[in-house]
Formats: sequence, structure tokens, C-alpha cells
Amino acid sequence: MNKRPDVPVGPEQSAAAPLPGNDRGPIQSIDRAANILALFDENTRTLTPPLVSERLGLNRTTAHRYLQALQSAGFLSPALSPGPLLDQLSALVSTRQQIVTLAPTIMRHLSDETGLTVVLSFLGRSGAIVTLVEEATVGTILLTVPVGTVLELKAAQSRILLAFQSDPDTVSRALAALPPAELPAEQAALARARRERVAWADLNRMGLASVAAPIFSDHDVQAAMGLLGTTTMLSTDDEGARNRVALLSDAASELSSLIST
Repeated sequence: MNKRPDVPVGPEQSAAAPLPGNDRGPIQSIDRAANILALFDENTRTLTPPLVSERLGLNRTTAHRYLQALQSAGFLSPALSPGPLLDQLSALVSTRQQIVTLAPTIMRHLSDETGLTVVLSFLGRSGAIVTLVEEATVGTILLTVPVGTVLELKAAQSRILLAFQSDPDTVSRALAALPPAELPAEQAALARARRERVAWADLNRMGLASVAAPIFSDHDVQAAMGLLGTTTMLSTDDEGARNRVALLSDAASELSSLIST
């Protein structure tokens, strides 16, 4: 029985370079702050200097100083209970868990309808990070991408996530990696993605194409869902391809409606 060859699409995430010298170990202040926040559990809803001192072996002055710093940074409330930053992070994790739970069924259906591989990504520091993949079950060649891959800035899913990103600093930081001569064209591509609510890849790879649509929760973009295929199956001039893009947009809207309720 012949197996279909897998054709990976996109670069794999490179390993982080080791830190030089003595910087390889943990940073003490961050390590201590993490240990203090880890004291929260179902029985500990607020923190005090005596409690932190007793459980972590710190003197009370040090414990008090750390609690004040964590409160100023938003990790703790004025009452030394979980603060607004922790609430924000908790909501983000909850939304992502919802997406990861609900997406596979929708992605599988979309893959079966289009005959293409479907990919879901979240935005990382330098581009979209592939989180879920539903591979096409038809055809003799399989286009796929490994989970954990960091996609290029000009990948469709990176573009759609940046196009609808509400934090301008995040967009500026990502685009800073591009040569200055390429910046105007990329900004135009993001503007087009906002108008059309889909983004196309521009990776200069012969015969390969991808398109992505945004997934929203409370009007903020949370993830991107994309199709991987050949230029024949994903051509802007082909009616069949336009139908596949419409199915992608419908699937992304369906997932958005489920996580927004």
C-alpha cells in the first residue's frame, strides 16, 4: 500500500541559543516572584508578608517588598489577592483552551469539504505558531506543517493575526524584522487583509499557496485558521478556490461565534 509523501510547509522553530556565561541559571527575583504567586490555591486567596515569609523562608521585610512590587505590576490587587494582570492572563488561557477544544471538529469538516490541510495558529513574538493541524485525507500528495512551527511574517496566518492585532507595539515589533524596503508592501498586505478579512501568503514557493481567516473573541483576534494547498486549488482567479476561501471564512466565523458566547 503506497503512502502519500508528506511535504512540510514552512521553517521549523529554531532552538534558542544558550545564554552566555553565568546567565544560564534562573533570575532570583523572577524565581521568587513566581514562587510567591504559586502560593495561591483554593485555600489561599490572599497573601500576607507573614504567610509568604513562613512558606518560602524569606524574612518579612523581603516578603513585604516583593508583595508591593507584584501589586504595582498588576499581579496582585490592593488586597493582595490575584490582580488584574492575572485575570487578563487567565482569560487569555481560558479562551485559548476553548479554541483548542472546539476547533478540531470544525477544522476536520473544513478539510473534508475543501480537500486541503487546515491549520490553526496563535500569534507568537515573531510570527504565527502552528498549534493544530487537520491533514487532508484525499489526494496523492499531502501538504502539511509540523505543530510548533513558527511561520514567517509573510505567511497567511501571521499576516491575518497582525492585520487585526489591537496592540500597535506588537505589530511594530514584528515588522521591525523586515528590511526597510519591504515594509511598505507588507503594510499594504495587512491593510488588504483587514479589508477582505482574509490574508494570502507571499512566500515565493513554486506551486504552493495558503490563505487564512481570523478567529475573534469579544472583537479581539485570538487565532488564525488557514488552508494549505497548491496554487491550482487556491487561485484567486478560480471559482473553486473562491468557494474554498468562502468555506474557510464560514468555519472561522463559526468558531468565533462559539468562543464568544
